[in-house]
Amino acid sequence: MDEKDFELLEVLDETRNITHAADKLYMTQSALSKRIKSMEQELGVEILLRSRQGIRFTPAGEKVLEHSRAALKQMEQLRRGLDAMQGEVCGTLKAGVSVNFSYYRLSEVLAEYHKKYPRVRLDIATGHSRHLYQQMLDGTLDIAVLRGEYPWDGTQFLLSQEDICLIYAREYEGKPLSDYLYIDHQTDASLRAQMARWRYENGVTGDTGSFVVDNIIACLEMVKRGLGWALIPEIALDNFDGCVRPCTFENGEPFLRRTYIFCQRDAAALPQVQLFISCRRRKNRKR
Repeated sequence: MDEKDFELLEVLDETRNITHAADKLYMTQSALSKRIKSMEQELGVEILLRSRQGIRFTPAGEKVLEHSRAALKQMEQLRRGLDAMQGEVCGTLKAGVSVNFSYYRLSEVLAEYHKKYPRVRLDIATGHSRHLYQQMLDGTLDIAVLRGEYPWDGTQFLLSQEDICLIYAREYEGKPLSDYLYIDHQTDASLRAQMARWRYENGVTGDTGSFVVDNIIACLEMVKRGLGWALIPEIALDNFDGCVRPCTFENGEPFLRRTYIFCQRDAAALPQVQLFISCRRRKNRKR
């Protein structure tokens, strides 16, 4: 059965007469009778009883009529909803955002996006980039904001890049780094290797003393309290009142941390995804 059948049943109920119903539907009586017979065969029940006085619905036919009316109503609601969507962005944005980007930038991002596109449902997961990357590979996220370098054969955009900075309390200004503790933080393998390279090139390897915390925020707080020095991405340093020096490697190459937008190929066609990407890229060009 389809929408035409639902409308046919409505006209039959209204007219209670095959001839009148056929006229109203611009069909021959023969074609209408064949369509009724086809519906009865499809459903395995008798829908109508015919008599000289006209037609009447069987109990099964009354049930079919009830469901056909509900289906017609749902179709009408669907059409109205689709009409209302024209020219307005809606749908669901299923995104993953790295924990550091989410802490320092996410509220700003979501507030701006929701203000512009209030009918988009935001389904946001935060976590470490390596875990979100796996979810992208599994196809459980449409889009992700990831920090660091990951292989990806879908759509990918460079969102931003920032300096990795040497930071320490002002009381240590002028002191060799080897004289006090290095405060390390857990991160992905790629950044960890670059940090080890920078420390090696600057003569401050692990034997100078260090300890490890599990996140940037704890690391930053320890540096603020004068417990040691650290290598921290610039994104975390807006409110740091100490010494900050952008790092470079021995060959003059800047020590950078990059943030990317990863997008599934099929999701890239969704307007809510396209607008999130374009909104973020415009925002970062202004920074």
